[in-house]
Amino acid sequence: MIQINNLSKVYKLSAKKMQELKTRNPEKIAVNGISLEAKEGQIYGLLGPNGAGKTTTLRCVATLLKPSEGDIKVCGYDTVKEGEKVRDCICFLTNEIKLDPNFTADYMFTFFGRLHGLKEDEIEARKNELFDAFGINDFKNKKIEELSTGMKQKAAIAVSLVHDPKVVIFDEPTSGLDIITARVVTDYLKKLRDDGKVVIVSTHIMSEAEKLCDCVGIIIDGKKVAEGTIPEILEETGTDDLEDAFFKLYSEHKSEEAVS
Repeated sequence: MIQINNLSKVYKLSAKKMQELKTRNPEKIAVNGISLEAKEGQIYGLLGPNGAGKTTTLRCVATLLKPSEGDIKVCGYDTVKEGEKVRDCICFLTNEIKLDPNFTADYMFTFFGRLHGLKEDEIEARKNELFDAFGINDFKNKKIEELSTGMKQKAAIAVSLVHDPKVVIFDEPTSGLDIITARVVTDYLKKLRDDGKVVIVSTHIMSEAEKLCDCVGIIIDGKKVAEGTIPEILEETGTDDLEDAFFKLYSEHKSEEAVS
């Protein structure tokens, strides 16, 4: 389980960054008091526009960032005090983390399997399973730099899952993918959920979230403005689909911000 309690993350801005953002405030609040739970056997969707704080939240969960306030527990471990134990039970995939372009998918999978302490037969068994699931065998011996965007993404997902983690954290997993590759990815996320994993994904594609997620949290300007199952969100907002619900929540949030 992932438990986020009153998470806030504040960045200190350089003079150059303040000038770029046209602000006199030396601090930027990326995440502002977010609390949520993602449970086993569930796909939790963190939804919001670009710059809403989704990636910052997931980086805090993955121990890459230290919260300014609040705390996070993953499988019962504190992400700040017990970071190594957290990293043992998670995988974290983001478009900003790339596989080395000079090596093959086959080599990278074996390398990270050994890094996680797996035995050679365990690595081969996982490789056979994941390479079959994502159709990687046809290009497993090509260098990463020679692969298409979809191939690179499938290879990166397989490598991230090499150690069969309990918690799967994917940041915009289908961003930039064609419809066929995106379906392969979302179908496998559903399999992970059905296997009892904790799956948390971020996306700004509402139609995808509506089909994929069991529960969603909507973040705007670093604040959680809604949370629940899709039917609950639709009932709360009086809308017929998640995209309409999001725009209604976005409009209400911006109106409140303007008044305050």
